[in-house]
This record gives sequence, C-alpha cells and structure tokens, in this order.
Amino acid sequence: MAAHDQAEARSELGDSEGPQEDQLQEAFDTIVSEGAQRLHRTWREVLTTGLAGGIEVATGVLVLFAVYAETGSHLLAGLAFSVGFIALVLARSELFTEGFLVPVTAVAAGRASTAQLGKLWAGTLLGNLVGGWLFMWLVVQAFPDLHATAVESAVHFVDSPLDLQSASLAFLAGIAITLMTRMQHGTTSDVAKIVAAVAGALVLAGLQLYHSILDSLIVFAALHAGAPFGYGDWAAWFWYTTLLNMAGGLFVVTLLRLVRSKDMLQRERADAGA
Repeated sequence: MAAHDQAEARSELGDSEGPQEDQLQEAFDTIVSEGAQRLHRTWREVLTTGLAGGIEVATGVLVLFAVYAETGSHLLAGLAFSVGFIALVLARSELFTEGFLVPVTAVAAGRASTAQLGKLWAGTLLGNLVGGWLFMWLVVQAFPDLHATAVESAVHFVDSPLDLQSASLAFLAGIAITLMTRMQHGTTSDVAKIVAAVAGALVLAGLQLYHSILDSLIVFAALHAGAPFGYGDWAAWFWYTTLLNMAGGLFVVTLLRLVRSKDMLQRERADAGA
C-alpha cells in the first residue's frame, strides 16, 4: 500500500529527480544540448550561420521600412519586422543577441568553454553585420523610394547622446531579446515560437529600443542612401549599445534562469566532469 502511495505521489510530482518541474527540466536539457552544439561549431560554421542571420534580419528591416513609409506607425512597422525574427526561428540561423541565454547556460553546465563562447559571439556578431550590410546595400539600390525613410529611422539612433535614456533603451533591448529566446526554448511548438518572435519584434522595433544588430542595419541602409552622418557616428552608438544589450540579457534574464536552475546545473556539471 505504501509503495502504491509513493508511486501515486511520484506521478503527481512528475518525473524530475529534483524539485524542479518536468517542463523546466525539459527546457533546461534542450537549452544545454542546443548550446553545446552551437558552441562546438567551427569558425566556418559560425561565420556562415551569422551571415545568414544578418540577411534574414535585414529582410525584416526591408519590410519595416515599407510599412513605416506607408503608415508612419512605428508599432505597425515593428509588427512587420517580425518577418525577420520568424525567418531566424524557422531557418535556424544565428543572431548575436540570441547568444546570451543558450550558450551561456551550456558553459555554466560544463559542456563548453568560455573560449568557445567568445568565438561564437565574435563570429556571429561579425557575420550578422557583414550579411546585413550587404543586404541593405541591395535594398537601397532596389527601393530608392525608401531612402528618406531609412535616413529618418537611423537618425533616431545615431543622434542620441549617451545618457540615462539611451542606456536604458539598450539595456531593455537586451532583456527583451533574451526573454524572447527564453520563451522560444520553453516550448516545442513552432506556432508558439512564432508568436514569441512577433512579440519580440513588436517590443524591440515597435518601441524603437536600441538593439545592436537590428538598428545597425537601419543605419547601414541610411549610410548607403547618402545619410548626413558617417560610420564613426554609428560606431559611437554601437559600442555602448552592444555592451548594454549584453548586460541586460546576461545580468537579468540569463542570471535569473541560472539561479533558478542551480541544482540542475550542478548535476550537469557533475555528469560532465567539470
């Protein structure tokens, strides 16, 4: 009778060995497995995946320009930009700012090294920027009617001073994109992942948060279109935006997830011999 009661209680509690819920354990296992695979890629794989990611995000920027030019609404343009994030999900490409939660968790679990994490970040960032720069050149050549829209959109970023508001917008962008990643890894449903992508696009692009990759592509389009500013102005905005994106993603969403998963991390590190 006691054995039956224990079995029934175990059924109610779930299959996890620890106190964590089954769904959290499954999401953790998925994150560690995917993160380890991404971190063990070669330089060629990292760069080409990042290049594809930049092109896919740039596709979203093209639609963002088109919708904003027609409507003048940043919120509608943000929804339209979700095309880029949906492409990332379905094509399984790589975006630099999506590399905070998943790879960092794999490193914390002892499944990869910090050097591999640095390679992933550097290669993906470079690939995103190069792919996006090239695609935005094509956009500017193909759609001359969008030149003014590109310049107007870019001025919002390059003309902003480094103050508390700018820092907050960049920090919030890091939180938002990492939260989107967390939501997508909390489900196996492609429909739910697409919903998360649309929500993330609305927050990031619709509210004009400072996102290092997305907004760099907007600036690149403006530069190709003959904007009244240069690459130095972009770099002056880009360096602090990138660091604050990382801070928001790592020190809020990722850190909270690691603390929540402490027991699972310890078991994973023991299994890995770390």
